[in-house]
Amino acid sequence: MIKVSVMYPNGKDVKFDSDYYINSHLPMIVNALGDALKGLELDLGVASRVPGQPAPYVAIAHLKFDDVAAFQAAFGPHAKDFAADVKNYSNVDGQLQISNLITF
Repeated sequence: MIKVSVMYPNGKDVKFDSDYYINSHLPMIVNALGDALKGLELDLGVASRVPGQPAPYVAIAHLKFDDVAAFQAAFGPHAKDFAADVKNYSNVDGQLQISNLITF
């Protein structure tokens, strides 16, 4: 299983509408990806390891798929629509990382 993490960097002028992201953007993704999507988690940053400092990421979405091919087949046809929606919830683009998911 793999995990696709979309990480939105935090910063002084970063805007991120978590209500829109949770109630509009993520449901659009879930509906578009269908059964290929095996799980979805959202982290909303609250702090960093340094007391009083903001979290390095304002949000991180974790999407689970069987493998990279399944992710690419499901995500690829909708990538432009997903990217076009970013302006509705943030002024920063997410950084994407694909990882092997190992659970203990």
